[in-house]
Amino acid sequence: MKHILIVDDNAPICEVMSDILEMEGYQTTVRMTGKDAILFIKKLHPDLILLDVMLDNGIDGRDICRDIKQSTTEVKNIPVIMVSASHNLQDSLNNFCHPDGFISKPFDIFHLVDTVNKQFKC
Repeated sequence: MKHILIVDDNAPICEVMSDILEMEGYQTTVRMTGKDAILFIKKLHPDLILLDVMLDNGIDGRDICRDIKQSTTEVKNIPVIMVSASHNLQDSLNNFCHPDGFISKPFDIFHLVDTVNKQFKC
């Protein structure tokens, strides 16, 4: 079973994403702070990360994504899908941290599932 880490400081968003993905057969873990997410990623290496761009706790999702993609360890191969309520961020994210995908909030359930499924079909 593929393991997806959901990182967002909005508990209802995390719960909805988790429920949807678990119904699709994925295992999910939620972390609501960047610090907790970083510790989890280093320790358990999820198969995919859904990462909010703007986290409330001082560690920005863009920085986490960039650190993952520039890592010299196997974590650099973990697909990262950035999630944001700002629809015009996709181009700047591609230039800054090179995520593997982008989902706008509020998100369409089918788009969420399709975006995640595509990462595992590559």
